[in-house]
Amino acid sequence: MDANKSRKVSFQNHRYKEYIIRKKLTIIVLFILAIATFFWAINAGASNISPRDVILAILGSGDTKSISIVRNIRMPRVVSGILAGIGLSVAGCIMQNNLRNPLASPSTLGVSNAAAFGANVAILLLGAGTIASTGLGEVQINNPYVVTLCAMFFSILSTLLIISLSKIGHFTTKSIILAGTALSSLFSAGTMIIQYFSGDTTKVATVIFWTFGDLSRASWIEIIIMGILVFISIVYFIYHRWDYNVLDAGDDTAKSLGVDVEKIRLGGMFMASIVTAVTVSFLGIIGFIGLIGPQITRKIIGNDNRYLIPASAIMGTLILLISDTLARVILSPQVLPVGAVTSFIGAPLFLYFLIKSS
Repeated sequence: MDANKSRKVSFQNHRYKEYIIRKKLTIIVLFILAIATFFWAINAGASNISPRDVILAILGSGDTKSISIVRNIRMPRVVSGILAGIGLSVAGCIMQNNLRNPLASPSTLGVSNAAAFGANVAILLLGAGTIASTGLGEVQINNPYVVTLCAMFFSILSTLLIISLSKIGHFTTKSIILAGTALSSLFSAGTMIIQYFSGDTTKVATVIFWTFGDLSRASWIEIIIMGILVFISIVYFIYHRWDYNVLDAGDDTAKSLGVDVEKIRLGGMFMASIVTAVTVSFLGIIGFIGLIGPQITRKIIGNDNRYLIPASAIMGTLILLISDTLARVILSPQVLPVGAVTSFIGAPLFLYFLIKSS
């Protein structure tokens, strides 16, 4: 009897080790693909620069033209894509876990539109943006920090409204998505009203260009700010990875195991809202990354948040860098809005997940 029990335990340990190895190998493969995509995105563009010159430019050597193009134009864009992909995908992952709904994301819950409404308030009512007189209609945000604060305020407000509605009305997880859709429509309507009554057509044009989504918009200072907030949120999410695993089993189970469900849920949604807000305020609306990134990753790696969170971060980076690179090369030298490309890719996948979930 003891020998059989020992063999059974040994077999279970062996299976568990295989399980861990598969998860880690999957993350390693995704990371290698992300590195390859990084160099592809750096190399792609209207200017013909060889891969060798790109690497030399990154290292600070090579000709002056290559260094200028790579370090001043392409590198900030790619780094913005990496940070935005990580932030939006992980935010969607945490929202889906906390609400126990695979369709939850910053876009479906209205957090992105709420942040966009806050940015509209800052640009149109507080005078934080103009059109640069470059002949290209480049958007120039005079005070990006005011835009960021306004975007954060309304995105967090949207999140708190969703959580409050779920408590007061005892909503199901599906009803929470519907409530998020209603709030999204509400903030979109508010944005249209502000734009309609704005007497400054220049500012309205700024908002319209801003909402397209553009990875080249952020300066290095804004990239650093975004990087710090994304890093803090990732550390917070990974620190609570076991709590999210327990929360996925249901509130009653989590409470019986000593998890403060309300605190964990509110904290996760709060951090996800901040990451979404800072991304939207600096780069504009980039839809569906927070939905399809975690969904695809969950199909590959499973629901264990120890591996799902870092894998979702890498997957979000992959999707956004590929989308942005395609946006730059499809009609080169014309650059498509990356938000339009991600929505074009994400909408069919969203319909697919809706069909699967039903």
